[in-house]
Amino acid sequence: MTTIAEPRFAAPTVPVPTTPTTVPTTPPAASGPAASVSAAPVSVSGTARTRSEGAMRLLTLLAVVGGGVLAGIGFTGSYSALTQLAYDHHFGWFSHVFPVGVDAGIVVLLALDLHLIRKGTPWPVLRLLAHLFTAATIVFNASAAAGPISADPIGAAMHGVLPLMFVAAVEAGRRLVIRSAHLAAGRESDGVPLHRWVLAPGASWRMYRRMRLWAIPSYDQAVALERERVVYRVLLDRQYGDWSKAPSDARLPLTMARYGLSVDEALALPQEAEEAEQLRAERAEVLAVQAQTRAEQRAAAAEIERLRAQAGIQAARYAVDAETGVAEAKARAARAEAEVIADVQIRTAAAGAQVEESADIAEARRRAAASEEAEAETRARVAETEKLAAETEMRAAEARAAAVERDRVAAVAEAAKETALADAESARLRAAEARAVAAETELRALEAEDAANLSPKERAARKVARMILADGHGNAEEIELQTIADALGVSRTTASDRRREAADLIAGGYRP
Repeated sequence: MTTIAEPRFAAPTVPVPTTPTTVPTTPPAASGPAASVSAAPVSVSGTARTRSEGAMRLLTLLAVVGGGVLAGIGFTGSYSALTQLAYDHHFGWFSHVFPVGVDAGIVVLLALDLHLIRKGTPWPVLRLLAHLFTAATIVFNASAAAGPISADPIGAAMHGVLPLMFVAAVEAGRRLVIRSAHLAAGRESDGVPLHRWVLAPGASWRMYRRMRLWAIPSYDQAVALERERVVYRVLLDRQYGDWSKAPSDARLPLTMARYGLSVDEALALPQEAEEAEQLRAERAEVLAVQAQTRAEQRAAAAEIERLRAQAGIQAARYAVDAETGVAEAKARAARAEAEVIADVQIRTAAAGAQVEESADIAEARRRAAASEEAEAETRARVAETEKLAAETEMRAAEARAAAVERDRVAAVAEAAKETALADAESARLRAAEARAVAAETELRALEAEDAANLSPKERAARKVARMILADGHGNAEEIELQTIADALGVSRTTASDRRREAADLIAGGYRP
């Protein structure tokens, strides 16, 4: 929420001149004599308006017809004079074309000037050429008099007045078209009047310069701004003894006068700068939060990759240990089996030799039984070795199952972490959006207050009302007086008054 500090000075109140607006009202219906009396002014006003409109239409018709007649007379006289002049200067057959080129050139150049103005691309050279053509036709018509101009000034003036009427009618039409175009575009085309230039040339030049540099559309608006600044300066002199002793913020309307700002616009500059700085700080905070979020996401992704790599290494280690145990068990079983077979073969060979060398059959049978017993023992050892290999394989399978379970747990932890990161990001975004919406709401409210030209006290009350609606959910008692005092930079007593005024505003239906 945007915080607006209390002004450091008491700005003098400047009366702004306003134009009274007449709102037509319909009188209530009545009966009897009162009705006839009250209806009379309305009838008289309607009749006067009708007569005024009729007079304006008649005047417009007279101006159009009379202007056309004067232009025609001027063109006819100019044509005759310039034709004779061209004959005298040996133009030959072109003498009948020369006057049309001169006089019609004025109309064409002014028409092109108007066309470019309507298209928004004016070219002052066209009007300058039209004025040169105007001066040329007047000089040519004056020269058409018999003899030198100095010898017959009356005749020269009689010849020169006819094209002057033609040019005056064309210029009047041009001015009317330009004025209509400016009014249709929402602009005023009147400049500083001549009497002001005569009475105050320096001030008139400064006013003209401001109107042209800063697009002040009308002279009335420029006068109103100048009057407002003069009154403001007088009030500063009254308050501080001399306006130069006033604080810098209070002198802003006089300092910024050269830039076409009004008193209210200049006084609002510090507050607008503070609000713009707060908006920039909020945007920087949002960007910092987004950068921190991206950094945390990158760190989380790196940690997840590291855990996955460790889980893969551990699973590979268990698998290698299991394969090594199985290989060792198989090697021991093969070695034991080979030893048993060799022992049996040795004993069998020895028994055969003893049978051939000795005739004792019983001893041979005993030795054969011993061989069978040894063979049975060998088979038992092989079975025991196979059992050991099976147990090793089972442990390896359990190790692989444990590795799979660890992978599953790591995946679940990763998903939970990603969900938590997403929730955190969503919460940050919602917080940033809430701050942005609050800032936008505050900005709109401040713009509305500026448009309404509210006092600092009314602005403070509306700010507290927005705090109550935002943080207190419409209940003024939920906002502490110290919070209001810190936000407004005032005492607790003043904060209590502002909270009460804000509660009255909310009860009256105030919503930012």
